[in-house]
Amino acid sequence: MDLSLSTRSQDDFEVIEVSGEIDVYTAPRLREALVELVSKGHHNLIVDVERVEFLDSTGLGVLVGGLKRVRSHDGSLDIVCTHDRLLKIFRITGLTKVFGIFDSVDAAVASH
Repeated sequence: MDLSLSTRSQDDFEVIEVSGEIDVYTAPRLREALVELVSKGHHNLIVDVERVEFLDSTGLGVLVGGLKRVRSHDGSLDIVCTHDRLLKIFRITGLTKVFGIFDSVDAAVASH
């Protein structure tokens, strides 16, 4: 399966909606999207992975790299995820302590 990305603005946030698989082959596209948003001055990002079917360590690395990039500008990167199989990955890796993980984009926006 491929990776599909779309970006939209909501309040002061850029929301990246991701669907498909984030793996060693597709993660560079997500990385490019995150780098491009930050280079354009968007430092508060929400990555919506509600339609992601697979996430591997490369994808996690891209998300962590994006977080480091926005934090260097005093920004934030939150994740929208309700699927147990993905939440388990975030829990096992300890990334639930690193990312804000929310049930919806609205909840992520409201947390700030």
